[in-house]
Amino acid sequence: MNIWPYVAALIPSAGVGFLFYLVIKNMIEGDRKERLAHSQWEKAHAENADNSAPATDVDNSR
Repeated sequence: MNIWPYVAALIPSAGVGFLFYLVIKNMIEGDRKERLAHSQWEKAHAENADNSAPATDVDNSR
């Protein structure tokens, strides 16, 4: 029994499956990194907005 024709028939499918896995893995990892960067950006801008807000304890009794 010669098994090599069966192996040769399965190699393209396995290769495409492996490429699909890599693409999906990188998409998910990229999305995770983008969400992390966006949350850090929002946190930094929220801190800057809090620091640059005008003081509200001004005495306007004149």
